[in-house]
Amino acid sequence: MPSPRPVPALPSAVWRGDSLDTGVRPGQPSGFAALDALLPGGGWPLGGLTEILQPQAGALEWRLLGPALRCAGKSEAPLLLIHPPGAPHLPGLRGEGLGPLVWIDAATPQQQLWATEQAVQSSGAAAVLAWLPQARPEQMRRLQVHALGAQMPVFVFRSVAAREQSSAAPLRLMLRAASSPCSIWQLEVQLFKRRGPAHSGWLSLSAVPATLDPLLTPRLRDIAPRPARLPRTTPHVVDRVTAGH
Repeated sequence: MPSPRPVPALPSAVWRGDSLDTGVRPGQPSGFAALDALLPGGGWPLGGLTEILQPQAGALEWRLLGPALRCAGKSEAPLLLIHPPGAPHLPGLRGEGLGPLVWIDAATPQQQLWATEQAVQSSGAAAVLAWLPQARPEQMRRLQVHALGAQMPVFVFRSVAAREQSSAAPLRLMLRAASSPCSIWQLEVQLFKRRGPAHSGWLSLSAVPATLDPLLTPRLRDIAPRPARLPRTTPHVVDRVTAGH
């Protein structure tokens, strides 16, 4: 019988699903070395959606994306904000070192989706941030098609309930405040979809707002919730008054 043919080695350009895809475009550094090590391309994707799920919109996303947005904002291109959960606090965002901002307050889900599509297809933005709580799977697929040619990072924010839905975004992650008794400046991230194996567990990131970073001493950085002390007990004297006196 003829001897079996040797199995040819896979070319280096072939991506194995059990490892990170290293053939993607280099990404926008996130500002967190531990996170970049887990992201295909070594940073936030260019040419694809990043979907961020969180319990409540409007707070943690700025701490997570702040370092990358500060870097992207060094150019004269604006950051496009589509349907944020509240009016952006411009002095605070400028204090974080963010560049020029364009706030698009689209009223209906259809307008929000249309505005996001136009922003993704534009070539004059440093980054696109869109809060789309009602986006459907087919709409996310359409956005991903548009984002394939994007030269900037595109972030879509949705609620944690969207995890049960399918999504065409190549990178999906959960974001929450630290749940364990650790520093109040910690964020926790779980990468449950990426071009590679799912990330098990949560990655803890130290995310101090830029405006506070130079003001915090090492002791303040290590602040953690501590159990409350019980008040010291002291003997009490009970004065009994007898009837008629």
